[in-house]
Amino acid sequence: MKIKTFQFKIQIEDITRPPVWRKVLVPETFTFHRFHQVIQAAFGWEDTHLYQFSEKEDGEDIISVPSGDDWDVQVIDSRNKILKDVFTKEGKRYIYIYDLGDDWVHKIILEKITDDKRKKAHCIDGKGACPPENCGGVWGYEDLKEVFANNPESAKAEELRDWLGLEDDETFDINKFSIDDTNVLLAKV
Repeated sequence: MKIKTFQFKIQIEDITRPPVWRKVLVPETFTFHRFHQVIQAAFGWEDTHLYQFSEKEDGEDIISVPSGDDWDVQVIDSRNKILKDVFTKEGKRYIYIYDLGDDWVHKIILEKITDDKRKKAHCIDGKGACPPENCGGVWGYEDLKEVFANNPESAKAEELRDWLGLEDDETFDINKFSIDDTNVLLAKV
């Protein structure tokens, strides 16, 4: 049996200038939990929050790691659900939400299915820096970008620098993305 490779485009919704997205190649045999780990590595998230996959943002068929009473709906165990069981044709769309407080909604599109024999995930393109963990979701990230763009010498900017661990003269680089660094992280998944 030939294992196929999926090419996904994954983009964080509602972030523009620049948008934040990654294109990754993933073996069709990965579980959704391993796909979660791929997304974490590709974007630079720290994997410290709950996550879920679903067909729609408010979908009822949630794929995640069941964890007691944290869910109000039936949860399909992401450690047992395989990508090829859901992604059956090119153009299939899905949603990945990371951090159910900040609600980082990622749109997933299966762009291509190829016969490549890939065993590991690999990033082939991307744009934009991943927002910092716990910055308050899209609105907090937009506020952070605005502070550094318009008031880089303000007390708020100094507070953000301290929180982000930046030097006194540094600002958060919203365009920072390195395909090489991303692939180093993906090689560990």
